Amino acid sequence: MLATVKPFKALRPHKGIEQCFSCPPYDVLEEDEVKEIISRNPNSFLRVTRSEVEAEEDSKEAIYKKANENLKSFIKKGVLITDPDPSFYIYRETCKGVSQTGFFAVVSVDEYDKGIIKKHELTRRDKEDDRTNHILNLNAQTGPVFLTHKAQEDLKTIIDKLIKNKEILYSFCDENNVKHELWKIQEEAEKERIEKAFSSIEYLYIVDGHHRAAAASRAQKIMKEKDTNYSLDKPYNYFMAVIFPHNELRVLPYNRIVKDLNGLKEEEFLKKIGSYFEVEEAPFSPYSPDSPHFFGMYLQKKWYKLTFKGKESEDPVENLDVQILQKYLLDPILSIKDPRSDPRIYFLGGIRGVKEIEKWVDTKDWKVGFSMYPTQIDQLLKVADMNKIMPPKSTWFEPKLRSGLFIHKLS
Repeated sequence: MLATVKPFKALRPHKGIEQCFSCPPYDVLEEDEVKEIISRNPNSFLRVTRSEVEAEEDSKEAIYKKANENLKSFIKKGVLITDPDPSFYIYRETCKGVSQTGFFAVVSVDEYDKGIIKKHELTRRDKEDDRTNHILNLNAQTGPVFLTHKAQEDLKTIIDKLIKNKEILYSFCDENNVKHELWKIQEEAEKERIEKAFSSIEYLYIVDGHHRAAAASRAQKIMKEKDTNYSLDKPYNYFMAVIFPHNELRVLPYNRIVKDLNGLKEEEFLKKIGSYFEVEEAPFSPYSPDSPHFFGMYLQKKWYKLTFKGKESEDPVENLDVQILQKYLLDPILSIKDPRSDPRIYFLGGIRGVKEIEKWVDTKDWKVGFSMYPTQIDQLLKVADMNKIMPPKSTWFEPKLRSGLFIHKLS
């Protein structure tokens, strides 16, 4: 069975307000940042994705109710319009001169359930619950799942030709100076060409948005059970995604900082590390490794270079630097057993740079930081192909997908 990729009738901002209406993903902003943006811009889509800042009560029900009210208000005021026909949308993001170009589309929930859309992370039940209830209360999917596929020349040729001949739908730069460009593909012959090109792709892979995908699956089961006139064409059988070729994705490291040394003196800590890593003074400061199995460590205002002494494993998870650090240092030496829940560890996305490690250790009362070599996209694909799970916070992809450019209504 091969992946199914389909056009959809998008609910979207009318042309001219897409820059101020769209927003970062719901889970990358702090509450005070959300309040500040909404106070300046009442047409921000954050009023739908982060409605807790306007809800009358601090309850999930009140938050979902406010999100629904705000979405309906945007539609009533004409801020959002619905495209009359199902369309694909080409989406290009350009950051620091490097672009990734793919398609906004919908993909099959059933194929996600069957593993044709592959995952590489575990999900948390509480976050699944929240996203599922958000979908059900709004009767819409408000954020896309970030997918990739193994690059295929046919799709690149189609994209290049369509971009050359199409009038652009949206074009703007966001607050991080990322350029977003979108083109609408509505002609039947062109849509069929895109669907045919995707039909030869065996698997799609989740890059980011595991909770959104899981929530779409759970919402589908609930809506299907209540539907007395079910058919496979119902929109809730699909979820919205952006699909990029794997060779255009930019992966940054996901660095770590730890609150304490688990009761060890610095000398004891360095000695214990020496069992699994060669420890030496870093050749430059701040130090960020430029190849796998090397790590930077910032301790007592000094950078060290750690070199893993172990051998390559046949298990792709065991070869990940994030797993090596967890298995041979964070767990046995610092007693961080579950990095998903342990408050003694914090993760710094690579876009913030290694200087951020120094800032946290020097000024925020954290003890030690680790700079990582980024997990490679080929490693992610290999782990997913073997139906294995990566450790938490293994990858940080940039640029992030914008929310609010398209919304997938489920009826």
